[in-house]
Amino acid sequence: MSRTKRKIKIFKDAKEKICALCDNDSNVLIIHYSCESFNDIKDGKTPRITSIAVRFLQTGQTKSFSIHKIAEIKEINHSNIVQEFDILEKEMLKDFYSFLKEYKSYKWVHWNMRDINFGFEAIKHRARILHVKFFDLKDENKYDLSRLLINIYGKEYAEHPRLESVIQMNNIQPKGWLNGKTEAEAFENKEFIKLHQSTLCKVGVFEDILRFVAEGKFKSKSKWKDVYGISFQGLFELSKDNCWFNILVNLLSILLGAVIGKLFC
Repeated sequence: MSRTKRKIKIFKDAKEKICALCDNDSNVLIIHYSCESFNDIKDGKTPRITSIAVRFLQTGQTKSFSIHKIAEIKEINHSNIVQEFDILEKEMLKDFYSFLKEYKSYKWVHWNMRDINFGFEAIKHRARILHVKFFDLKDENKYDLSRLLINIYGKEYAEHPRLESVIQMNNIQPKGWLNGKTEAEAFENKEFIKLHQSTLCKVGVFEDILRFVAEGKFKSKSKWKDVYGISFQGLFELSKDNCWFNILVNLLSILLGAVIGKLFC
């Protein structure tokens, strides 16, 4: 397979996946979580998890799991959360994996949750450490939105940090959003509610991005050649996605047909 054909195939597969997720949103979930800052880990341990948010794509309803909610239920004072972190995180992960078991057949959309540093494996590792029974989610049920965007729009579709750039370009106005630096500061200051609100905010942002891509409204820094490539097949895909380009192609075809017709009359 040529490089151009492979690029078109990757583009089409990614676009079809996002459209299918939105068209069949009744069994789609969006997940994100917040954790201890990686920079604060001094002993090689994995970062503690503070909150997890899971959003139902069809309804927008969000199920949340957080240490501060568990602390409230257990009547643990906010100032004592750090001392009781293992107990609170353990109970939170129990609740999360109970939920995951019920919805493990669903499609789970995430942002860069791919490895032991940050991802499903990291959550599972924390569950192992805290002796929580976990359930594996099949890889075919995981959809990395960040990777799908690269497959569609190319690596240069947004400046780094990409997610913040995407939010600005698409005029998304997230309430409670924290970037990496401010999340680290929130953890250090024991502002766990702020971290949780940011996690909830981000699953909403991911839904907006999904919808924009599926509806052809997503804005990026990519040029059309970065997305479709320079080939007849690429131009054909562009004409399918862009109504104005399609109209132009049809007009040119009509004009070209008329010119050729006159030449051979």
